[in-house]
Amino acid sequence: MKNMRIKILALIIFAMVFTAVTPAFSAGEPILVGGNYEMSGSVAAYGMDCVRAANLAFEQVNAKGGILNGRPLKLVTYDNQSDASQAIVGTSYLINEEKVVAILGAATSSLSMSIGPVVKSREIPMITPTGTNPKITQISGFIFRACIIDDFQGDVMASYAYRNLRARRAAILIDQSSEYSKGLARYFKQRFTTLKGTIVAELGFLPEDRDFDPLLKQIRNSKADVIYAPIYYQSAGIIVRQAREAKMDLPILGGDGWDFPNELSLAASPKALNNIYYTNHYSADSTSPQNKAFVQAYKARYGQTPGGVAALGYDAAMLLVDAFKRANSTESNKVREALAATSGFSGVTGTIRFDKDRNPIKSAVIIQLINGVPNFKDEVEP
Repeated sequence: MKNMRIKILALIIFAMVFTAVTPAFSAGEPILVGGNYEMSGSVAAYGMDCVRAANLAFEQVNAKGGILNGRPLKLVTYDNQSDASQAIVGTSYLINEEKVVAILGAATSSLSMSIGPVVKSREIPMITPTGTNPKITQISGFIFRACIIDDFQGDVMASYAYRNLRARRAAILIDQSSEYSKGLARYFKQRFTTLKGTIVAELGFLPEDRDFDPLLKQIRNSKADVIYAPIYYQSAGIIVRQAREAKMDLPILGGDGWDFPNELSLAASPKALNNIYYTNHYSADSTSPQNKAFVQAYKARYGQTPGGVAALGYDAAMLLVDAFKRANSTESNKVREALAATSGFSGVTGTIRFDKDRNPIKSAVIIQLINGVPNFKDEVEP
């Protein structure tokens, strides 16, 4: 009996010690956040970068003890397959079945706009990391974004083309299926013509197109001195290769949809990937403490240097964490109010505050490809 008492006492002491050294959040109820991302399909590279970055953000927060009295964060992902209908289904699933308290995603403008009405009807906070179309946040007061918007991007690239590249005649290539592409093209045109430049050709194509020679021939005949192609990386690489093969060495410009140099290099050689400029949200070359820490952590976790999409995916996740903390709650209205009041948030992509339409006010950067390698070229304040 004495031995039994000793054993019981030892077990009690062990349990007390184990409880003392176990992080407080291990027994806490997880805070579930939905990640509705393009993890497969035509723009899977965007979605996967967002997933990796958001997971990294939550892992770092959890390693420090979680939030709201030690509760860990958990990203519950849904692969929308780069399809609008799947994005809608996924949002309903995450809210109704997984009981998430907020949504991160989608990565593209079109899909972010498709899930907006679902978020509006359920009044749940949503942050799109990379959906740049201005219409997204107009859907609901519960929708925010981590990225600069298309009108600013279009203005920045048009001004850079006119003033820095001395372009006076621009041709525009537009993905007719993409709200992102059409929006950027519209804003570029407005700014370029205001600066007294001339749009000499506006040509459309579809994502499945692979032969751009007829369009490039029209551009050559138009005597354009620059091409603006606000499109996604899949078509961009093919267009660059075919343009260079046709001995068209003029500057080719893009938006943040170009920010996948590894993907571009699958379609075009390093030699072809020169004289290329695109707007982006950040540069891995930034010397800010936040960026240095993020790049180091991301490379250690995933073995690669993060691009702009990953940086925005991380900032979106940390903006939500910051709002949870300041709201001291995960209740939808309180989180929405905390997000709207965000000011002076030190993110990887810059210091962020939201305007009245819940769009971040921060700078844009110009990236130049040199033999396919991204190089910081310029930073433009709003």
